[in-house]
Amino acid sequence: MYHFVFPAKYRRAVFDDSVDEELRKICLNIERRYEVKFLEIGTDKDHVHFLVQSVPAYSVKKIVQMIKSLAAREIFKRCPHVKKMLWGGEFWSDGYFASSVGKHGDETMIGNYVRGQGGEYQKLHSNHQLALF
Repeated sequence: MYHFVFPAKYRRAVFDDSVDEELRKICLNIERRYEVKFLEIGTDKDHVHFLVQSVPAYSVKKIVQMIKSLAAREIFKRCPHVKKMLWGGEFWSDGYFASSVGKHGDETMIGNYVRGQGGEYQKLHSNHQLALF
């Protein structure tokens, strides 16, 4: 399991209710096509937290690249107002945070970390049933 944090480009507050819903749908579609399971998805106005489970054959870089590229392309397509907010550029910032999460350091630990950030965290998706691929 991995905890990812992807900031929006320029740390712009692009995540509103419509973008949140589209991001949730996009991630669930990614889950159906690839060997990736989204245990939790949450937004905080200018960045997104993902708790992801995947097969060992996928490297962290490959998972990050897959999620960022597919989500950005689809969000720009489904929510054109976001592209205007970002001056027609990229959706995600170049950097990201990635951390592996052990069996005992689970989503409760991640949830406490996120709440401690002091932002407006909104949980979009939660499915804590671990999957066998």
